[in-house]
Amino acid sequence: MTRKRRRLILVVTGLAALGVATGLILSAMGDSLVFFYSPSDLAEQHIPAGRHARIGGLVEDGSVQHTADGKTVHFKITDGKHDVPVVYTGGLPDLFREGQGVVAEGTVGDASELTATTVLAKHDEKYMPKEVVDALKKSGEWRGDGASPGASAAK
Repeated sequence: MTRKRRRLILVVTGLAALGVATGLILSAMGDSLVFFYSPSDLAEQHIPAGRHARIGGLVEDGSVQHTADGKTVHFKITDGKHDVPVVYTGGLPDLFREGQGVVAEGTVGDASELTATTVLAKHDEKYMPKEVVDALKKSGEWRGDGASPGASAAK
């Protein structure tokens, strides 16, 4: 075997190993990625059941219902055009209430219902996640209440 052939085999083997390593890394990252959707995005894009996602918008007025066990809450997140039913079991943030900005993270069900594992509420008067503000502006529901969109993330 000549030196050129050995060098070619070494380069091809190295590139193949690099390709396999890249594929494994991307595969592992794909399992941990969580995408943000507005209710309209969820309705238009037909997200498959079982996908992990974050849904952001406003808690729809009159939609919050507590079950008899006191642990499970049903509510809807809306962007003014579409709404997404959410089921959450656990303690809600103190600032959670109807008409407030919220981001729920969980698994999308068959009927575009979100089974949430985490619910985040607007934490003070001047902050709302940039993704929620963008989704509300896109839908025409942004109230422009003097909030600083993404204030702490704008650095």
